[in-house]
Amino acid sequence: MADKDKTEQRAGKTIHAGGEWLDAVSGATREIIDPADAVPFAVVAEGDGKDTDLAVAAARAAFDGGAGAWPRTPVTERAALLRRVAVLLVRDREDLGLLESRDAGKTVEEGRVDIDCVADAFRYFADLVAAEAPGRVVDAGTPDVHSVVVHEPVGVCALITPWNYPLLQASWKIAPALAAGNTFVVKPSELTPLTTIALIDLLVEAGLPAGVANIVTGPGHTVGARLAEHPDVDLVSFTGGLVSGTKVARAAAVTVKKVALELGGKNPNVVFADACATEEGFDTAVDQALNAAFIHSGQVCSAGSRLIVEEPVRERFVAELARRAGRIRLGRGTEDGVECGPLVSAPQRERTESYVAAALAEGAVLRSGGRRPEPSATLPATGYFYEPTVLDQCHREMTVVREEVFGPVLTVETFRTEDEAVALANDTEYGLAGAVWTADAGRARRVAGRLRHGTVWINDFHPYLPQAEWGGFGRSGVGRELGPAGLAEYREAKHVYQNLAPKPVRWFAG
Repeated sequence: MADKDKTEQRAGKTIHAGGEWLDAVSGATREIIDPADAVPFAVVAEGDGKDTDLAVAAARAAFDGGAGAWPRTPVTERAALLRRVAVLLVRDREDLGLLESRDAGKTVEEGRVDIDCVADAFRYFADLVAAEAPGRVVDAGTPDVHSVVVHEPVGVCALITPWNYPLLQASWKIAPALAAGNTFVVKPSELTPLTTIALIDLLVEAGLPAGVANIVTGPGHTVGARLAEHPDVDLVSFTGGLVSGTKVARAAAVTVKKVALELGGKNPNVVFADACATEEGFDTAVDQALNAAFIHSGQVCSAGSRLIVEEPVRERFVAELARRAGRIRLGRGTEDGVECGPLVSAPQRERTESYVAAALAEGAVLRSGGRRPEPSATLPATGYFYEPTVLDQCHREMTVVREEVFGPVLTVETFRTEDEAVALANDTEYGLAGAVWTADAGRARRVAGRLRHGTVWINDFHPYLPQAEWGGFGRSGVGRELGPAGLAEYREAKHVYQNLAPKPVRWFAG
């Protein structure tokens, strides 16, 4: 970075409001824990409602200012700033990737890939907003009227992000919000705030005016709750769990804010036997099932945590899957050769353990994992590690099949017909993502069309494109991120009707 380890050197001044780095009003701080060894390695401010009010006031002033305010900055200049941020992200890729690894527990390579995707998001929304037409002309039926629909920024945006992909999820909100001309207050997870703090530094370095970008580090029950209810916030975008998301929606409803919620998932990965008819097909499907379930230790909202496999290949498929899962190299994400890091916290590991214990009590068969690994040089005994776990012979009534674990746990269900596969895949209160594996192109289109999930992959799992919309059905949320719809979330449509030959309107006689 331009100044290495800014976060640690700042010594707790991690609240940014009105262009200044501040301590919490209360003076409270929080230690940030490395989940690989449970050792604190940074200190951030522990903000609350008072800090949130300061940040919202700064964002409001920056939005409501005069002719030079950010909403009235020409689109070409806003796009240019986003492109400068992308350049800075590329420059700091190694430092940010390492920081993301230490903060969230993922491998450094995953962290680097995340930074690449963040830079892509800033470039994409810069290009998208710069290429837009100035407005859509609406034919009013008379030459005396000029009627046009234009898009204007929503206002002050509250952006609440999760702990599993801190910077990536922040970029999906910040880049389109800025492109559209909004100001914002971002609240990163109190567990993993460091790269979002670093991003604010990059926005400032790129030339973003004071007050446009604000951050409050602190817990959801104070900072997040205040943002959701604040009367000067116009939009709240939340990514996280279902319980917290419903609280955000209730609080935002009082002032009728625009709300975007990306919540949990219980995502099916449906494998038909014909996808495994060749050795290459079998190997690919198994490999992708591992990636779907265990990347970032399963701490992914779109994780393919439900394997639904056709009966003729079930035993061979699960046996090979379990064998490979047992060979995944766990360890500190900064170590070479490590393939999977720890869970983010002790409570998250305990939660995972409780789901596995309940599944075994309900009749699931453990095929691999199901325990904490033995400590080693790359596996500190104090770290929050848990072995990739495969649970066979699961069924829909099991808690582990119904509820989101958010850990390295894969359940296996079996089907015999296409209709049964679709019924199992859709039998969830969530509807975030899913996948279909088959060599039959007609079946692929049929099944994908019947799945009630916001994203459906065919013969793949996990790829996301900035150009594609990202949303969900059911309790997985409302609204869209990425793609043109992601930009539209941060806009209000306005119909401008100009009568060039005004005349009296005589509604009443006389």
